[in-house]
Amino acid sequence: MAAGRRLTFALTPTTFAHMKNFTPQDPDFAARVRDSFARQGLMSHLGAELSQLSPGHCEIVLPFRGELTQQHGFFHAGGAAAIADSAGGYAAYTLMPAGSSVLTVEYKINLIAPARGERLSARGRVVRAGRTLTVTTVKVCALAGGEETVCATLLQTLMCMHGKPDR
Repeated sequence: MAAGRRLTFALTPTTFAHMKNFTPQDPDFAARVRDSFARQGLMSHLGAELSQLSPGHCEIVLPFRGELTQQHGFFHAGGAAAIADSAGGYAAYTLMPAGSSVLTVEYKINLIAPARGERLSARGRVVRAGRTLTVTTVKVCALAGGEETVCATLLQTLMCMHGKPDR
């Protein structure tokens, strides 16, 4: 990419059209996910908020604060990775049965642009939900001056821990 060009990515209704719609196993999935998110010490410490939730999808936003930056004044990659991991994890958790919990097995993150702006948004989507393993993809976007720029992408595998409640 030429110097000075910004990579932008608009999320539209067709952005994830190749991904199927999911039916949650637990009709009370939203309350279960929100309750779990409220107990996340790191998300609270960072000031992250759960902003959208639907079966197979989760969005977490992180408002800008100076304490979340690296030496150049951009959001630190650790903050972007943390909200991406949680957004993918909770997207997967929306499809898991009541009485289970979710655990990240692995993820790979690509940092593709400086994370600068008023906030970060991590949008997780389930690619495939299995009985034990679920694969998600997450896009982390920075909002600056009304324009979103994709700053990171994440591919993640999660494990459903059957019979082990989240609490």
